[in-house]
Amino acid sequence: MASDASRPRTSAPQPSAWHAPTSGRTIAAGALMVFAGAMAIFEGIAALARDDLFVVTRHYVFEFSVTGWGWVHLIVGIALVLAGCAVFTGALWARFFGVAVAGLAAIANFLWVPYYPWWALTLVVVNLFVVWALCTGMHREADASMTP
Repeated sequence: MASDASRPRTSAPQPSAWHAPTSGRTIAAGALMVFAGAMAIFEGIAALARDDLFVVTRHYVFEFSVTGWGWVHLIVGIALVLAGCAVFTGALWARFFGVAVAGLAAIANFLWVPYYPWWALTLVVVNLFVVWALCTGMHREADASMTP
């Protein structure tokens, strides 16, 4: 009994400042953001370099010039790469910025469907997965670091 009294009592473990924001889903989301951003940059460059590279369907609700879409994809792609790199730092603002930029990228790729359907839908799915991973990752990772 005397040995129990000499042991220091510890309270519930606190989450690690490094582990919770930069593990598991967050790293995967950051990597996918860098990938999706690079692909959006390539789409933007391709649309700016050659307008006739993409086949445009007629009578689509969102009829914009391919050059305009090139600029949109280029800007969103750069923002995605920057947000993906920021997510690797583990900052909370980077998660919010990442969710916003990935959401905008998903919308832009959805509107890009008439120009390049399969690839646009693939990037919509990737961006929606990034939004899901950034929104759900923090709570589960923080809970996991609380258990001994």
